Amino acid sequence: MRSERLAQDDKLILVAQVAGGFGVRGDVRVTAYTADPMALLTYRDLLRADGSTGLTLLSGRPDKNGVVGKAKEITTKEQADALRGLKLFIPRDRLPEPEEDEFYLTDLIGLQARDPEGVVLGTVKSVQNFGASDMLEIAPAAGGPTWYLPFTRDAVPDVYLSDGWLLAVRPNEVGEREPD
Repeated sequence: MRSERLAQDDKLILVAQVAGGFGVRGDVRVTAYTADPMALLTYRDLLRADGSTGLTLLSGRPDKNGVVGKAKEITTKEQADALRGLKLFIPRDRLPEPEEDEFYLTDLIGLQARDPEGVVLGTVKSVQNFGASDMLEIAPAAGGPTWYLPFTRDAVPDVYLSDGWLLAVRPNEVGEREPD
């Protein structure tokens, strides 16, 4: 794995965060954001947001929120505690390819959002989850403030990853009357 800074085109995916030290022997607790927390050991080389080395996991065991393990960069509890809150990433190309007709939410970022008539409404800026469900943050093509589109089958019936766009059906504006 590269320890130098990544090229601008390399997309980093957030997979974990340092939760602090564990015990007195320099173990580190890492909260995993992956479906299988032990996958962090497979990725091994976890990066900082700027692409530089964050942690190199050498060994680990499952914990209630992720992994407790040894990292090359940490030998004391104090060192582990000092890294608390550090977000850890991997390059997108390290993730397994999704099944056919599936994708990672991060792959939606940068896609054009088009209405049913083909008009470009904007570009997907981010995917957020405020607790209820995933929401696409759309940066309008005409400029102005971003807006959110629920990432549901009704609001986003089709995604064309290879073509760089998705179909966006905006919910009716609040207070807008349906035609009689």
